[in-house]
Amino acid sequence: MSLNKSETWKWNNWDISWSISKKPNYKNDRNILLVHGFGASKNHWRHNQDFLSKFSNCYAIDLLGFGKSSQPSALLNYEPDKKNSIKYSFDLWGNQISTFCEEVIKSPVYLVGNSIGGVIALKAAEILKNKCKGVILIDCAQRTMDDKRLKKSDILMNLLRPVLKTIVRQRVISNTLFTRAANPKVIKKILEQAYPSGKNIDKELIEILYQPSQRKNSKEAFRGFINLFDDYLATDLFDEVDIPIQLIWGEKDPWESLSEAKEWKKKFRNIKRLDIIEGAGHCPHDEEPEKTNKLIFEFLQETK
Repeated sequence: MSLNKSETWKWNNWDISWSISKKPNYKNDRNILLVHGFGASKNHWRHNQDFLSKFSNCYAIDLLGFGKSSQPSALLNYEPDKKNSIKYSFDLWGNQISTFCEEVIKSPVYLVGNSIGGVIALKAAEILKNKCKGVILIDCAQRTMDDKRLKKSDILMNLLRPVLKTIVRQRVISNTLFTRAANPKVIKKILEQAYPSGKNIDKELIEILYQPSQRKNSKEAFRGFINLFDDYLATDLFDEVDIPIQLIWGEKDPWESLSEAKEWKKKFRNIKRLDIIEGAGHCPHDEEPEKTNKLIFEFLQETK
């Protein structure tokens, strides 16, 4: 498994933590950047980075607010600008990833994203244009709580939504929710939902998720993210990128609908593959790494 040594890149005065696989660098014609999901970090690719480095230079990165990267305070839309505060958004993270590709990788790249990392990868690919060779989305976040997904017929949710938004804006509420979730016992219970087979739920994984949550400002990215009620959906971005896309999906993902992923495959011409991993959940790259790595490799070979 890979827990490669962290490097630090300075971006807009923030420290961004990243790593590259231990293998010797390849010629600058094939690179992969791994983008984690919400609450995770670059170390969530512990079973993937070294394998993929057999074929490409393989990088992993901590999004701003997560892992070992800087954790500025969350600035919501209605709040005045404040020093060391930032509006967490897919534009922010998409710009982080695209700038990293241009300044550090400096050559064409495949972007691999899990969960919200998938939406971020799509946004970065839109910015990078022909510098991105393909996108691999692993159980991409479908963002069911976004305003754009609210149905007029859902009368109850239409009534409750303004109240919900008001509640989660309050830092005392978001901090309480975060503190309750950020302990090893709760993390393990969440993982048991996310990894229905139970494979690879070990002490190392719990520590990968727990340790960053104990940093001083770790609550802030959580507050910023749970207040994103009007931001990009994956479907907003598919037609904005003219590159091949692969979907990899855990058959038993409890949070992101496989049936919706199947609709995406039918609807969007640049989605070339939908690969379903039997019995896996929301993070098949960690739950079933051998199967996931094989599918990524196949896509890389088909699109090189």
